[in-house]
Amino acid sequence: MGWTDDIAELANLSPDSTRRLQALSPVTIPSGTVLFRPGDAVQGYVIVLSGRIGVYLVGASGREILLYDVTPGSSCIQSTLGLLGGEDYSAEAIVEAEAQIVLLPRATFLDLIDTDPEFRKLVFSAFAQRMQSTMHILERVAFQPVDARLAHFLLARADAGQVRATQQDIASAIGSAREVVSRRLDAMQKRGWLSHERGRVMILKPDALRLATEN
Repeated sequence: MGWTDDIAELANLSPDSTRRLQALSPVTIPSGTVLFRPGDAVQGYVIVLSGRIGVYLVGASGREILLYDVTPGSSCIQSTLGLLGGEDYSAEAIVEAEAQIVLLPRATFLDLIDTDPEFRKLVFSAFAQRMQSTMHILERVAFQPVDARLAHFLLARADAGQVRATQQDIASAIGSAREVVSRRLDAMQKRGWLSHERGRVMILKPDALRLATEN
């Protein structure tokens, strides 16, 4: 028994590949840890067992936009591109919810890509899914109004009707400014759709938010 037994996507790997993966030990990374920054060399392929890692594009002004989250079952485009193409990271990754991860060293990752068709299929399938979801995020930022992006974020991140995130976190996630998010939250609160306080948004009328995502 090992950590690979808990991941259905790894069930079809060869016995040798499974053995090599199980030889790697999971590590726990505290919330708030920066895993990499622009210019850092890619050290390996990250498999997330639990938790959430946010990958951000950081502008020269310091403004951030969330490119994607890495959660169990998803992959990091930045790591895959770096390992296959030799490029350094161009974004920043921050652990947003304590994460348990396994890091496949570059040599191990590239060898498994070459020798195990199932591993190669798994990596490229996850890469394709991540690329598609990232394109959807960029499409929303480019073409959707702020209210629609905000409503979509709140519905997607809600847990039992609550979203625990600062206004700056929300602004980074939807590609806006904190001041704009503050005004939009105040407007939605006046309409009775939600209530908000420091670090928390309580959704009162999810149907109204769903309608807002269609605008």
